[in-house]
Amino acid sequence: MDFSTIILRTIFIYFIILFIFRFMGKREIGQLSVLDFVVSIMIAELAVISIENIRVPMLHTIIPIVVLSLIQIFFAFISLKSEKLRKLVDGKPSVLINQGKIDEGEMRKQRYNFDDLLVQLRQNKVSKLSDVEFAILEPSGKLSVIEKDKDRPDDQQPRLPLPVILDGKVNEDHLEQLGKTPLWLRQQLRKLGYRDVKKISYCAIHDDDSFFIDLKDEK
Repeated sequence: MDFSTIILRTIFIYFIILFIFRFMGKREIGQLSVLDFVVSIMIAELAVISIENIRVPMLHTIIPIVVLSLIQIFFAFISLKSEKLRKLVDGKPSVLINQGKIDEGEMRKQRYNFDDLLVQLRQNKVSKLSDVEFAILEPSGKLSVIEKDKDRPDDQQPRLPLPVILDGKVNEDHLEQLGKTPLWLRQQLRKLGYRDVKKISYCAIHDDDSFFIDLKDEK
């Protein structure tokens, strides 16, 4: 066995994969969707094959690795433009606890049990279910937890902190979860002086019915 060849291949593949993952973006490292996970496993497997089998030309494994990275970058770019494709590729968040109430149906749908829920609550430094206002299972599998606001008035209805406008597009699913309609949203925006939804990059509604609005290319 030629150890020097194995060492050189290992070093070369290391830098190739390091460059590819940096090129694919920081999101690939910090938040893996199902597609990201599959691509990462395939790249890792190809890298191992290239190192172990020194009789196979490195080009035979480098080309598939580059192709996989290009496919991933292509889908990431298209996902920026298409919300439907983004949901198809990455999935969408699932609300497991809504206004302090556990949604067992959604948990069954996500094949998520109470042990999983309690473990991730503890990882979020939450010891009691009764302290949770919202728990959202993100597409990455991470549980986002929002605790109850003890200073909020009893007559004020808590709202799930979901954006109703993203990149100039109204999110009707989020509005439906908040009990609102696109017509209501547009009427409220007009009252605030915003007539063109396409100029809004981000919009969310607070518990007190106030809006947080960020315009595109605002300086």
